[in-house]
Amino acid sequence: MSTNNKIVIIAISTLALGLLLGWLIFGGSPDSQASDETHTHVAEAGDQVWTCSMHPQIRQNEPGDCPICGMDLIPVSSEEDEGIDPMAVSMSPTAMQLASVRTAEVGEMEPAKQVRLNGKVQEDERLVSSQSSHIPGRIERLLVNFTGEYVRKGQVIAYIYSPELVTAQEELFEAQKIKNTQPQLFRSAKEKLKNWKLSEAQVNQILEKGQALEEFPITADIAGYVLNKNVNVGDYIQRGEPIYEIANLSRVWVLFDVYESDMPWVNKGDEVKFTIQSLPGEEFEGKISFMDPVIDPKTRVAKARVEMPNKNNQLKPEMFASGTVNAQLENKSNALVIPKSAVMWTGKRSVVYVKITTDKGVHFMMREVRLGPGLGESYIVESGLERGEEIAVSGTFSIDAAAQLAGKPSMMNPEGGPSMSGHDHGSIEMSASSSTSADEKTAEVKPVSISRKAKDALKPLYEEYLKFKDALVADNLIEAQRAANELKAKLEAVNMSIFTGDSHDAWMKHSSDLKSALQHIQHVEDIEAMRKAFQEISEGMIDLTRAFNPLEKTLYVQYCPMADSNRGANWLSTEEEIRNPYFGEAMLTCGEVKSTIK
Repeated sequence: MSTNNKIVIIAISTLALGLLLGWLIFGGSPDSQASDETHTHVAEAGDQVWTCSMHPQIRQNEPGDCPICGMDLIPVSSEEDEGIDPMAVSMSPTAMQLASVRTAEVGEMEPAKQVRLNGKVQEDERLVSSQSSHIPGRIERLLVNFTGEYVRKGQVIAYIYSPELVTAQEELFEAQKIKNTQPQLFRSAKEKLKNWKLSEAQVNQILEKGQALEEFPITADIAGYVLNKNVNVGDYIQRGEPIYEIANLSRVWVLFDVYESDMPWVNKGDEVKFTIQSLPGEEFEGKISFMDPVIDPKTRVAKARVEMPNKNNQLKPEMFASGTVNAQLENKSNALVIPKSAVMWTGKRSVVYVKITTDKGVHFMMREVRLGPGLGESYIVESGLERGEEIAVSGTFSIDAAAQLAGKPSMMNPEGGPSMSGHDHGSIEMSASSSTSADEKTAEVKPVSISRKAKDALKPLYEEYLKFKDALVADNLIEAQRAANELKAKLEAVNMSIFTGDSHDAWMKHSSDLKSALQHIQHVEDIEAMRKAFQEISEGMIDLTRAFNPLEKTLYVQYCPMADSNRGANWLSTEEEIRNPYFGEAMLTCGEVKSTIK
């Protein structure tokens, strides 16, 4: 072996020995450890699934924005923590904040139901009088010539020619000649004139003149406004026949319609707060002084009367009024009450999510409850909850979606198990039967048959409603105001006489709800307030459609879970494509088709 080869072998051996000693001493380089850790972390991150709190069908392997609504994606919670009820769903503080989840304690209170009433101002029937003629004859002159004119008590309102009265005056003159010998005859002649409502002064004036009057004045018995003028110049009238109908409007009645379903809550003596459509900004208060003992067989309502002083003739007959009564519920003292936004519905079941806080974090457990009467924005709880328990009152839809993703019991899957929506990664459309909160629930509406004429009368309402919706989609406040005002005008122009039988009752209810929703629409000058009004109007139009279905085309009931502060809201569309009127361009495609009306 040559010397050079020996040198090479020794060098290689020395290098190998040095590397071996370095590995034994240092146990591997920090860089390799960091590389292994990085690899581990990447692998762990790759296992994390991200979803949208509003659209749980969206599932991605990395964070980002929801392709439907643009919200930040949140991580899907891991499997159940040890020691936690396996049926509970966990939510991180970040997920709760993004989903706008709010909670509140279940409390006791004196329950009161707010009943909305619609009505009209009418004359006080006790202050309406017929101004009649006490003299038969022919109308020679009318000094009050039109309806609505004000008359004072004692004012001359007409002149009348009466042959009988002329004859009676001649008899008086003859009796005056022999009054010294026949005083009884003279008194009888004077009394005959007084029986025709001539005063003592008028009789004495006739005697002083010594000449029979051919035209006699008719004076007003009361002060007030002329409601009806029943005669014209030249008409012949009989004694006691009414010439005018006069009403004293210093006091008026406000007559409210009370539907059968609301009658248990509205009673004599209840205080009513109401507004008048033509007097914006003013609120009136009064007490119910009388309730009709019978129901009108045509309108199916009873009248509740509120008597009001009419200062400066401010309240005019036939003005529309909208009022509320806060009715106390008997035998329900200190009842458990929860907000409507806390309740979710599916068929006959109603559920809430109860908050459970442990050292492991925040968890929510679904619980079925039995509800009592609705109290405006809340419900009485008959069973299922205890005082002091904490429940979710906002963001319940997001909690339920998280439960579905985790395979826990949810509203649409009460037994738990894998959620089908969790595997449909490519779909951006949710089921038409998706869960809804109490505010999203559409009441059962009984379909009724209507005539072709009635259907034609309803079609203009849909034309303006759809223009209203499209204007909000385009964020166009001016067009939305115009369409809403047109919708209100066309609703008021519908002749209710074309609805007969069951359809009449249905029209009275649904049109009343729509009129209430539209009553202040002309004063809305902010697009967010307009969208809030559109929500109530949409519910009325949906009920109207389910009852009458007047269009030949298919209508889609669409739903946005983020509208109305995450309580959700519906609207009608003739197109299946989602064009969101509650957010416009900000979240144009956020929503789903909830159902169809063919």
